[in-house]
Amino acid sequence: MTGGRHLVIVESPAKARTIARYLGDEYDVKASVGHIRDIPVPRDLPAEMKKGPYGKFGVDVEGGFDPYYIVSPDKKKTVAELKKSLKDADTLYLATDEDREGEAIAWHLLETLKPKKSTPVKRMVFHEITKDAIQGALENTRDLDAHLVDAQETRRILDRLVGFELSPVLWRKIKPSLSAGRVQSVATRLVVERERERMAFVASDYWDVTGTFGPDAEQFTAKVQTVDGARVATGSDFADDGTLKPRSKSATILTEASARELVQVLDSTPATVTSLESKPYTRRPAAPFTTSSLQQEASRKLRLGARQAMRVAQSLYENGYITYMRTDSVTLSGEAIRASRAQAAELYGSQFVPDKPRVYTNKSQSAQEAHEAIRPAGDHFRTPADVAGQLSGDEFRLYELIWKRTVASQMADAKGTTSTVELKVENEGRSATFRAAGTVITFRGFLAAYEEGRDASRYGDDDKGDDKRLPQMEEGQTLPTRELVPDGHTTTPPPRYTEASLVRALEDRGIGRPSTYASTVATIQDRGYVLRRGTALVPSWTAFAVVRLLEEHFGPFIDYDFTAQMEAQLDRMARGELGRADYLRDFYLSDGSGDAPIGLKPMVDDLGEIDARAINSIDIGEGITLRVGRYGAYVEQYPTDEDGNVVEGADPRRANVSDEVAPDELTVEKAKEMLERAKDDGRVLGTDPETGHEIIAKDGRYGPYVTEVLPEPESTDGKKVPKSKQPKPRTGSLLKSMDLSTVTLEDALKLLSLPRVVGTAADGTEITAQNGRYGPYMKKGTDSRSLETEEQIFTITLEEAEKIYAQPKTRGRAAAKPPLKELGTDPTSEKPIVIKDGRFGPYITDGTTNVSLRATEKVEEITEQVAIEKLAEKRAKGPAKKPAARRTTTTRKKSTSAKK
Repeated sequence: MTGGRHLVIVESPAKARTIARYLGDEYDVKASVGHIRDIPVPRDLPAEMKKGPYGKFGVDVEGGFDPYYIVSPDKKKTVAELKKSLKDADTLYLATDEDREGEAIAWHLLETLKPKKSTPVKRMVFHEITKDAIQGALENTRDLDAHLVDAQETRRILDRLVGFELSPVLWRKIKPSLSAGRVQSVATRLVVERERERMAFVASDYWDVTGTFGPDAEQFTAKVQTVDGARVATGSDFADDGTLKPRSKSATILTEASARELVQVLDSTPATVTSLESKPYTRRPAAPFTTSSLQQEASRKLRLGARQAMRVAQSLYENGYITYMRTDSVTLSGEAIRASRAQAAELYGSQFVPDKPRVYTNKSQSAQEAHEAIRPAGDHFRTPADVAGQLSGDEFRLYELIWKRTVASQMADAKGTTSTVELKVENEGRSATFRAAGTVITFRGFLAAYEEGRDASRYGDDDKGDDKRLPQMEEGQTLPTRELVPDGHTTTPPPRYTEASLVRALEDRGIGRPSTYASTVATIQDRGYVLRRGTALVPSWTAFAVVRLLEEHFGPFIDYDFTAQMEAQLDRMARGELGRADYLRDFYLSDGSGDAPIGLKPMVDDLGEIDARAINSIDIGEGITLRVGRYGAYVEQYPTDEDGNVVEGADPRRANVSDEVAPDELTVEKAKEMLERAKDDGRVLGTDPETGHEIIAKDGRYGPYVTEVLPEPESTDGKKVPKSKQPKPRTGSLLKSMDLSTVTLEDALKLLSLPRVVGTAADGTEITAQNGRYGPYMKKGTDSRSLETEEQIFTITLEEAEKIYAQPKTRGRAAAKPPLKELGTDPTSEKPIVIKDGRFGPYITDGTTNVSLRATEKVEEITEQVAIEKLAEKRAKGPAKKPAARRTTTTRKKSTSAKK
């Protein structure tokens, strides 16, 4: 289109800058910075609406499930700027992403900006940001797709209904501030169920024998397969209870004694080749990346979390390096296939390119084919060498991964030969067969460019093939036995999920969609339901209680198939095959008398009594129970008499359980050790000579500490003094160099004397030394400086302290400390985002808005996208205690027909 002024609205500033390069001066490209409107929480509704039909959810559940939207407080300035730009525009182009969420953002923009009837509104879509793609999108615009908007609105309303109905149940029965989500709860259940399997697992020992055979120059190894005609059991033959699986009952279990005895009998006995098989080996390349496979491979090869991988991919897309990164299609366009084949031939040779292009199809029937697979942008791909000067760090590594996968997908099969040999060794009436397999690659094909990674296997080497070359042999040939080595093994429990394998599990079950995987996996970690140990995902004890409550009282809403069917219904809605209001009515209000199952509201209304104590309890064994309390998990054991009966009226022993202890590690022995360490009275160290108070050492939830025992306060009216009015005892955490079992009274008194007054500075300000959550430090007024060692707290002199304070500040209150982490630029404030160490712990800031990290969140795991989201959420909440009516600017959707 030429002539006049044209406003183009996209989601992000980076995307706006890239697109602007391909358009003329008559195009004004602006960013909405994501969603501009959302359904408010009830407290943010105008006062007059809080008692109406929107008061509970921000959705009128009895009026066609009509949602009430407000412009997010942090987006009012953005909306004002967009409206101002629209006044001078002759055409409005809504150029948000071509998926449900992008369509919904476009619709919200249209509803909020309200362009004049004389201003044409065009929906502009593209799957890559290149000059040709942008020009093509301008020439092929369309109208808003009301069905896609319906599907996305329904997803948002479903999430609101589930969260607002189930979360309060968790608050009452487990602890405050918990949340239940439609998809996050199901993902948490997957992680909890895997940990339950690990907790129930019983390890079993088994042995095998590895033999070395052949002449000096051509020796090879083979593993024992049978002994005296019976197959030898391997790890995969054992069930989780430690017994052999039914199909493996006939297998023989080698013990250390039987394995060593077999070696003694057969050692140095020649082996006979009884079977030799050789067959062609062919391996096809993996399909191009979808959102799910990209997240999995980025986790395996680049150690990127799902959310971090998507943040990097978003940046690559917005800057024109790759195609759209939210897709579950494995198909490539004709131009992409031609580009891949040409580049493979150019870089590796024409023999590495098959005669015909490869065509990939999705195995999943629910896959949406709106986009291509993820690939380098353009009709001629830039190689990693071409972009090395433009990209760095994670962006370069991810682009290289996408480029390799795309090019390899159009390359020839890898070819070779797989040889398998079986040998028999007999002596003194005993016999054993050994087997070796080797694959020799004769033509690397696509492997010259790329090989797909694999998740960790449960059975170790039991199910791995050997890539080794075997010597030339023939049946009946005798080979020397060089060595027989017995080797012991212990079965392992099923591996914990990683972010990659959890994404795959969600995809395999049809739960969620490409655009939701990263946020789902990140949310269950942010909420504290799942903790990371290396790359493994470990459920917290709170997650066990939440999943148990949902399983026992809200089974359908945490059922895998039920959740997958909801996704299928949303897909039908996006195709225009299902009405939004009817579906939501069945989901929320159905009484179960018709075809639809009972709805969420009748289930909540008829919930009945929930035994909170039972929900929050897990039997460990021998009378020890783990309980999930308001302040964390603890183990509890009631004393018993000689007959094993609980002593009536006796108080239980309790010990806090640290998050460092994974659920499958909490054995009876471990629990007993915790209870022993956390005896209620602690270890008496002695008496403080100044106060006469007894000093004890105890083990607490946050580690070992010392404290004083204060006498019971006396009340003038004879009533017990409330805890809130009782004096607080002095406490002090042990230094890292101290041990709970050896700490002395002298050590304790030094800790209780903190903070230590170092002296008074020349300006009259007192300097103190003390130990904090993040290490030892000094304080002079509001100016804090870190100390290098804990011992300095007690030894640093005033002169030494003044020298430290004489050093110039760099930035902020903690002048001696640089930011803990730098995270790029915030798109809203356009200021640098950093993580700082504050008085109350680490926090994210852009210089204007501050967000404290939770105790479960680690600084090194906070990515730029996480920080941006947290800052945006904090801004959206607005100033504390500000009247809701004055904070909201509302626009209300009258009916679904309005957007059609």
